[in-house]
Amino acid sequence: MQLLLSKSFLLFHPTRTLFSSTMATSTKPHLKGVVFDMDGTLTVPVIDFQAMYKAVLGNDEYLAVKSKNPSGIDILHHIESWSPDKQRKAYEIIADFEKQGLDRLQVMPGAAELCGFLDSKNIRRGLITRNVKDAVDLFHERFGVKFSPALSREYRPYKPDPAPLLHICSTWEVQSNEVMMIGDSLKDDVVCGKRAGAFTCLLDETGRYDAPEYANVEHKPDYKVSSLVEVQSLLERDFELTS
Repeated sequence: MQLLLSKSFLLFHPTRTLFSSTMATSTKPHLKGVVFDMDGTLTVPVIDFQAMYKAVLGNDEYLAVKSKNPSGIDILHHIESWSPDKQRKAYEIIADFEKQGLDRLQVMPGAAELCGFLDSKNIRRGLITRNVKDAVDLFHERFGVKFSPALSREYRPYKPDPAPLLHICSTWEVQSNEVMMIGDSLKDDVVCGKRAGAFTCLLDETGRYDAPEYANVEHKPDYKVSSLVEVQSLLERDFELTS
């Protein structure tokens, strides 16, 4: 049972503090790899997703879809049922917004330090993103640190399906319960990790997941942090770090 990292996590697991005192005496799980989301996790969020969704769906459809999906819109899944021509136009709009994001790409504070720590412990690092390969290539170039495997939108099925995370585990020859998925999306990253059987850590910089509508979601993160800077301490505290 994982020790809670922040008080805000009580929204997801209000009873877990009852077990926190047992962590020191219980056997720590082994952690052999960490898989990161990219946009909003390893990079500073710069894409205006609301504007992108409205541009793809139109204002009326956007409001209708949002009302049915209060925890977030899965735009890639939503447009899969559209006609090929309509899909093409939608992907062009999405690509334009993503291009604007690439032009302003910044590495998330704490990312370099966390990756350096993982490397010092010989912990593998992977990446799963719903962005395109060009974005991953630019990120690798700007960051100067490679993630392997690094799966982009071209790998199907994409998050929240667990397939990409399970593929990385298979490539590393590790079990999914020896891996942690870190991301800023409850519906994509946490769900992907939970479905794969991995540990999950939700990055919530602004506290948006403290809102009441997220109190009873099906898949809850094992950890919730407000900064990547917090991750190293929880890994050292709660896991045996092995390659």
